[in-house]
Amino acid sequence: MQFFVDTANLDHIREAAELGILDGVTTNPSLMAREGIAGEKNILKHYRTICEIVGEGRDVSAEVIATDFKGIVEEGKRLAELHENIVVKVPMIREGVKAIAHLTETGIRTNCTLVFSAGQAILAAKAGATYLSPFIGRIDDIGWDGMALIREIVEIYNNTGYDTAILAASIRNPLHIIQAAKAGADVVTCPLSAILGLFSHPLTDIGLEKFLADYHKANPGA
Repeated sequence: MQFFVDTANLDHIREAAELGILDGVTTNPSLMAREGIAGEKNILKHYRTICEIVGEGRDVSAEVIATDFKGIVEEGKRLAELHENIVVKVPMIREGVKAIAHLTETGIRTNCTLVFSAGQAILAAKAGATYLSPFIGRIDDIGWDGMALIREIVEIYNNTGYDTAILAASIRNPLHIIQAAKAGADVVTCPLSAILGLFSHPLTDIGLEKFLADYHKANPGA
């Protein structure tokens, strides 16, 4: 399973890259605004910088603002021209699915976002989406089971042979990452904090403390 960080924060992206576990980045207008990135020129420049940080062969999802077919296609083409790493992030709406099909035909990779049902997942795959982003955390927020949706989509894609990658999004914590892996997601995208949380276990801390204490006892002054 691949790890993407869901952020526009360059320091977080660099830290994930330095850890050696970064496979890609997803971001959106809300995350850009959180980092104070405003204006089309600055946003496009920020996307280029992200692509340079992650390096060759690591996908960066850049989201369109338009909601009509023509606007999504035009904006998608502009984003794709920024860098070879760019995957155009398109919302799961009728015009979005039409645009995904068109962009796919022209060789532009896409990430269908804001997915909340298996039916939507089928439509996105039929249109040729490169990635599908079910929003796990938001489904959990309304009292449903986000991971059940991941398992359902995995089963459908396995049965039908769709090659759209399932990208579990709206990941809130380390447990979500583990559950997504068990459910068969191809990718998880999450804040860096969720990934770093996988390091934590009290027995690791206790064990390391003991090893170091024993070493210093046997090697005084070291």
